[in-house]
Amino acid sequence: MPTRPCWVEINTRALEDNYRFLAGLASPHAELLAIVKADAYGHSLALCAPAVVRAGARWLGVTSVEEGIAARALCSDAHILVIGGVFPGQGPAVVRHGLTAVAWEPGQLDELESAARAAAINSLPVHLELDTGMSRQGVGSEALADILPRFANASPLRLEGVMTHLFAADEGNGRITQHQFARTEEALHQIAAAGFNPEWLNVGNSAALLAGHASTLAAIASRHQLKAMMRPGLALYGLAPQYDPAFEPQEPPTLTEARLGLQPVLSWKSKVVGVRSIPAGAMVGYNGTFVATEPMLLALVAVGYGDGLDRRLGNHFSLSVRGQRAPIAGRISMDQTVLDVTGIPGIAADDEVVILGRQGSQAITAFDHARVSETIPWEIFTRINARVARIPV
Repeated sequence: MPTRPCWVEINTRALEDNYRFLAGLASPHAELLAIVKADAYGHSLALCAPAVVRAGARWLGVTSVEEGIAARALCSDAHILVIGGVFPGQGPAVVRHGLTAVAWEPGQLDELESAARAAAINSLPVHLELDTGMSRQGVGSEALADILPRFANASPLRLEGVMTHLFAADEGNGRITQHQFARTEEALHQIAAAGFNPEWLNVGNSAALLAGHASTLAAIASRHQLKAMMRPGLALYGLAPQYDPAFEPQEPPTLTEARLGLQPVLSWKSKVVGVRSIPAGAMVGYNGTFVATEPMLLALVAVGYGDGLDRRLGNHFSLSVRGQRAPIAGRISMDQTVLDVTGIPGIAADDEVVILGRQGSQAITAFDHARVSETIPWEIFTRINARVARIPV
């Protein structure tokens, strides 16, 4: 049965090309862990996880054990890292589905150790997260000495990797990032002194990779006989961080290169439901926040805030139809949006409307949405509702 005309197109070829491009930037310094958490940033785990594996990814990053189980069903041979930790009762699923958990709390280690012993597993890999300044998750330097004995010989837990999150890698001066690298290296000295030899040092997101930090990470990893890993997220899906010229007058050359090399993966589309003429003085939408100043032509579009279109865009944004931008007139409804198409000839029902993506010379990006919605591109992607079908193209 035909469905309501509101859908997302996912260009899996572009995603594969993006992974290879980013792997080229990281090479020979670091391996990539492809972040596919939050349903691949709203792009569809089912479409994106197999695509990045086809492109060469050996590691996938998810938030939760639930996401890890879904990723395992799609990618039987991938290493799947559960970045958000484990919760009580999830240890057996980690073991059963061959997931690798990130941990930093004693309770998480208790859960994993109990599950490993119950399954008679003598070596369950764990990645230990360090808090190097973000104060969100990770073990702090003052608690590291108490955590490390949990990986001693009598334990079935194996310290396979160490990770941290560079939370200000998009800041051009790099002071916070360099401080985090220093704190990471201090922790690695402490880990080595305690007799542990992890395999991986997992540090850095898209911003860190595109800012050129792969070589710094690799140097630290090499000094401690570790292999470096970085975990791009947003860049995989075709977006590079944007620098504010008022604060960051010169962006790194690698970021400039990325703008040319990365391809958008997601396009969000709908269609015109119908067209109507209104006289001057007519009100449009809830509470009449838009009043026609002259006779106007309006197009009703099958998309609303129930689909993930931010309500704050009403009266402040435009969508693309017939290759031209059409302003949103009035408030966005739950399931519908009205466009002012007065100056666009030939508008008719069933015309395609681009909400996010390219139509002719017009391009609407997640950064454009985020700027008006006063948020970030990550939220624009992840708030697109599950009722909006994801279609591979």
